[in-house]
Amino acid sequence: MLVTDGKGTPLGLHVDRASPSEVTLLEEVLADVRVPRTRLPRLIGDRAYDSNPLRRKLARRGIRLIVPYRSSRKNAKPQDGRLLRRYKHRWIIERTFSWIQRFRRLIVRHEYYALMFCAFLHLAFIIITLRRL
Repeated sequence: MLVTDGKGTPLGLHVDRASPSEVTLLEEVLADVRVPRTRLPRLIGDRAYDSNPLRRKLARRGIRLIVPYRSSRKNAKPQDGRLLRRYKHRWIIERTFSWIQRFRRLIVRHEYYALMFCAFLHLAFIIITLRRL
């Protein structure tokens, strides 16, 4: 899981196995964001993050969750279209994932230890950030 800023520069990540849901891992990813004097005003995610308890947790922290409701959700409240306009900017995170996939070592995880894989991810983040400057 990855958190970026509005320009696609990586801010934090969390590597875990594939089985846990994204909603349960979001708190760990946000704990990994260590940018000084930065408060996340909003968080844009895909439909996998649609959860009322998650929305309440993030609202207590002052973060607005911008996620369209799932199609199978019962009793869905009508959403404000003005907020969902920001959802169109999800392509920025997808672009960051494509930047990461330029590093061939990270496309397929060859490392046995997650720590080594995270180290290569951090090296890729450093290179991406330096290219962005």
